[in-house]
Amino acid sequence: MIDFGFDKIALIGAVALIVIGPEKLPRVARTVGHMLGKAQRYVADVKAEVNRSIELDELKKMKSEFEGAARDVEQTVNNEMRAATSDLQSSWDNGSPELSTPADAGALAPPPPDYKHPKKNWRLKRGAMPAWYKQRQGIRTKALSGAARVARFRPRPLSK
Repeated sequence: MIDFGFDKIALIGAVALIVIGPEKLPRVARTVGHMLGKAQRYVADVKAEVNRSIELDELKKMKSEFEGAARDVEQTVNNEMRAATSDLQSSWDNGSPELSTPADAGALAPPPPDYKHPKKNWRLKRGAMPAWYKQRQGIRTKALSGAARVARFRPRPLSK
């Protein structure tokens, strides 16, 4: 990058003051500052885009490597399964007939009992105090809404 020391910046400022003039120099300096800011933002955007594309390429490479490894594992598992199945089938075919058919193989096991839902209503809270006792003692058993409570306890108008 270009090296600007204090002496070079002072020289450029003095030349700009003479050429541009003291009236227009602040506006020109502000415009130059805006342009430099835009240039820096543009450079930062380009750098970020390049970094994103590099990361995207790396992710694509990683994805292809993982897919290849998964395919290899799947093929290995399938080959082992086929080998184990063929070994099991050959040993089953070569086995003795008394081992292959047990005496009670024809008898069917009883089916498992069907699911029976417990007779609980989980939405109801079961209190320790019986309902008849609450009723006799005047304990409130149902909750009232605010509007219902106001309507219940509002004084009645006097009839004429």
